[in-house]
Amino acid sequence: MFRLDAGNERSKYCDGMTRRSFVQLGVAGMATAALSDVLQARDESVRLGLERKDTSVILIWLDGGPSHLDMYDMKPDAPSEYRSIWRPIKTNVPGIEFSEMFPKQARVADKFSIVRSLHHDTPDHFSAAHWMVTGHAGERGLNKPGRNPSVGSIVSKTLGPRRQGMPAYASVPIASSIGLRPGYFAGNYLGVQYNPFETDGDPNLADFKVRNLNLLPDMTLQRLEDRRGLLTRLDDFRRRIDASGALESASSFQRQAYELVSGSTARRAFDIGSESPKVRDRYGRSSWGQSALLARRLVEAGSTFVTVHFPAWDHHSYLESQMTNQLPRVDAAVSALLEDLENRGLREKVLVVVCGEFGRTPQISVHTKGQPPGRNHWPGAMFCLLGGGGVQGGQVVGATDSRGAYATERPLRPGDLHATIYHVLGVDPSISFLDRAGRPVPIVESGEVIRELF
Repeated sequence: MFRLDAGNERSKYCDGMTRRSFVQLGVAGMATAALSDVLQARDESVRLGLERKDTSVILIWLDGGPSHLDMYDMKPDAPSEYRSIWRPIKTNVPGIEFSEMFPKQARVADKFSIVRSLHHDTPDHFSAAHWMVTGHAGERGLNKPGRNPSVGSIVSKTLGPRRQGMPAYASVPIASSIGLRPGYFAGNYLGVQYNPFETDGDPNLADFKVRNLNLLPDMTLQRLEDRRGLLTRLDDFRRRIDASGALESASSFQRQAYELVSGSTARRAFDIGSESPKVRDRYGRSSWGQSALLARRLVEAGSTFVTVHFPAWDHHSYLESQMTNQLPRVDAAVSALLEDLENRGLREKVLVVVCGEFGRTPQISVHTKGQPPGRNHWPGAMFCLLGGGGVQGGQVVGATDSRGAYATERPLRPGDLHATIYHVLGVDPSISFLDRAGRPVPIVESGEVIRELF
């Protein structure tokens, strides 16, 4: 085991959890699960009889709760204490406006749609993040552990990777929610073998490498091959006295594990330095922009579900200064990702989702300590961006009232978003798995596909 810094954000969430947290990680970011066991568990999807699609998902997670009123649901006619600091601008779709901080997305608004009526019932970071990431309501309170598997973990178990030699479920650079890593992005009762493969590090750095793919210092490919050959010979001997077929299956999974570590598919996918400087510039030379680019490389190579972590959205104060720094990075990363997917013929195959755990209060708050104003937690209205994966672009689904407080048209819940994601991937949202108590739990607590998007 070794310790890794979970990020360079030194500020704290309002709940007291520092973003600069430390975690204990096992080899390859998979805790104590053997990689062959991971692959074997993922192959269980074959027995479910589900329709297989060649689709993938990139979830850009705005950790901390972004303000819908300052991004995609502007209310320019609201009183001054409610409306955004920024003005709305027109997009290339008549009638749709975004924040003036999103000029690049405004030019490609026909490539994605916005849900403005997403909402739930909890203003607590932990419960809200659990609900949004797992599709199930969680307990309230500080530092509550995850109860249900994440959407990525469910996808990993039911579908596995789209191409062998790639992790089915990956996170760039880390999987984190409210300082918990992997937290609600974990497999939880499904087991640690369904936790995401975390790249760690900063993809924007010149010396970026995925340490999880590196062999130990004294382990060469030749030595790895020698060990593999020895195991194969032992399996051949045991197979002659085993009529169950279990060893045949085990050999298959061991082979897949070996290919992930020793093969070239994953290494090429993680080699972000092979991208042209022009492409990298379009995404933005920041950790966020390059993480989005790396996510595109992973789904193109065969990963099925990839999360991208954009931290520090808990803007109780300093709203203007912090979002002035953050919004241009989001604008560059999201617009470049959607354009890049289309240019590479992947628009129909990859769904991009952008969201956080909740929205922010319609009324801007003034702090008694003299800090610059901000917005507090608000679960009554939030946004979600969806583009690609068969989603029709240039639409707005649902609406909020004149001050952005509550959903007034087509109110939608986290379960509806999850059902939509599963629909794109070809996963039956009615299936269930046994929790730690042996009880069947559906992967979606309650929800239906958002049909207007297709």
